Amino acid sequence: MDQTVVKFYQTGTFTVGNRLLAPQQRSVQANMQRTNSLNSGHRACQGCGEALGARYAIDAAMNATGGQLIAANATGCLEVFSTPYPETSWQIPWIHSLFGNAAAVATGIAAAMRAKGRNEVRVVAQGGDGGTTDIGFGCLSGMFERNDDVLYICYDNEAYMNTGVQRSSATPPTARTATTAAVGGQPGNVFGQGKNVPRIAMAHEIPYVATATVSDLHDLEYKVKKAMAIHGARYIHIFVPCPLGWGSASHDTIRLARLAHESGFFPVFEAEYGEVTHVSKIRRQVPIAEYLKPQRRFAHLFGEPPALETIARMQAMADRNIRRYGLLDEEQ
Repeated sequence: MDQTVVKFYQTGTFTVGNRLLAPQQRSVQANMQRTNSLNSGHRACQGCGEALGARYAIDAAMNATGGQLIAANATGCLEVFSTPYPETSWQIPWIHSLFGNAAAVATGIAAAMRAKGRNEVRVVAQGGDGGTTDIGFGCLSGMFERNDDVLYICYDNEAYMNTGVQRSSATPPTARTATTAAVGGQPGNVFGQGKNVPRIAMAHEIPYVATATVSDLHDLEYKVKKAMAIHGARYIHIFVPCPLGWGSASHDTIRLARLAHESGFFPVFEAEYGEVTHVSKIRRQVPIAEYLKPQRRFAHLFGEPPALETIARMQAMADRNIRRYGLLDEEQ
């Protein structure tokens, strides 16, 4: 499956001009026949990146499978805001798992479909970073190790947002959360902790691993469709800003996701069987400060005087990602 590069951008906006694209190049979201798998009426916050990511990803998966899809969903923001009992915004077969066993539940569903001879039915597991990188990490690793036929999607908003913005192992250094206060000599989350689950997934040498952001819809949909064309364990890690937990403006969700990529702080790439096969290049690298400043969780870095040494350490992390994945063209 080849990826189509869309080079036209509407002047003054961050959106791709779907009107000027051939129908086969347009996004699933631009198609009136999209399934609206996560429908209106949910209770997500205004500007919720996770709601966008889930809608984009599951609509793309439904498109790729002809509607033959079942989703398992870990406890967390996505589950809570989309299914306040007895209501639901899901328009697909959907099951709520415990916080830590979405991967195991999805594995069981896939095994049941295989036993029933329903090989056309595909399975997706979903969770936030808390239910994926922390509580559900053991079940997820087991799914990878067994190469179960499941696509696991992590919607990463970098903290336990549903329970009060506590730190997770995906929370970046220096970020203020309810459990990493912006006080003391080293305010916010400490350096040197956490884990990089996309790289851990690659270490399992599963068929497909990818990262994506809600700021590049075509890239996200392409990766979900590609994953659904593969059998075996697959993992997609989607960067989804959270206005409430990050202290950012609701209209900045897409902008922040784009800045995370363009600064190098969140590398966007694909890997197959443990090897990186494609990276999304950065058009123009932006300083990490441009990404950090719009978020109140990093406000303590920009006081009087600003924490220049700490900001430099954050910049060094982004620069390392750029070197590691080759995110900049050589001529830049």
